[in-house]
Amino acid sequence: MRILIVILMLQLFTCLSLQARSVEVVYKTVDSLQMKLYIDYPDDMKASEKRPAIVFYFGGGWIAGDIAHFKPQADHFVKKGLITVRVNYRVQGRHKVSPFVCLSDAKSAIRYIRKNADSLCIKSDSIVASGGSAGGHLAAAIASIDGFNDATDDLSVSCKPNLLVLFNPVLDNGPEGYGYDRVKKHYKEFSPYYNIKEGLPPTIIFLGTNDNLIPVETMEKYRDNMLELGNVCDLYLYEDQQHGFFNHGRNNNVYYYDTLNKMESFLNRFRYIK
Repeated sequence: MRILIVILMLQLFTCLSLQARSVEVVYKTVDSLQMKLYIDYPDDMKASEKRPAIVFYFGGGWIAGDIAHFKPQADHFVKKGLITVRVNYRVQGRHKVSPFVCLSDAKSAIRYIRKNADSLCIKSDSIVASGGSAGGHLAAAIASIDGFNDATDDLSVSCKPNLLVLFNPVLDNGPEGYGYDRVKKHYKEFSPYYNIKEGLPPTIIFLGTNDNLIPVETMEKYRDNMLELGNVCDLYLYEDQQHGFFNHGRNNNVYYYDTLNKMESFLNRFRYIK
């Protein structure tokens, strides 16, 4: 294991210094399954420097989903100077796991990134978590929910991101929300909606008003509760738009670019983009 880590560090350094800007890194192995981070580095980045990173979790209801989901957004922000990371995590359809395991993988990914920030050339205090739908739930949950940790994780390493960018996230998993049939009595422990507290990361949320999974009222209440506790929470509502409206290739990319621009302004506001 120690030899593997040394080799990995050398590979990362080489990839930066030789301009090979995309790498795959194993952040956790379960049995024989290797779960990977897909990392892209800016072209102008030097091997000696560190930069903020944005970590993307694909959507798919904790059932399915594709690592390519946020590739267009990742490609955009790597050109803006950010390191981008796309997380492959286990899902029910491919791995027969519960949503709780999805969350434990999401936490493991951030802990790995933060613990290995030096070798990954990432600023450990400048990590953005982002995702859509169930991936948005995971991004929000790693910031606010204490449980559902992998038994192999080093819990001394925080999995809390520094900023959140959420695309129609399923934050309420209770009886009136999404996914209750799979989380049942654990919904209050599992839902970011029920775990709002002081000191959560600044958050931006995008939601269509015709989303069939997420009532506007739920997201407005989430925003209001965040603000009441002194957290930053910007909510943008898109009239008549449905679940997934923001994805590349939908609606002639009108909302893809609009959410991208608002996301960029949000990151610039907190000085994550030069």
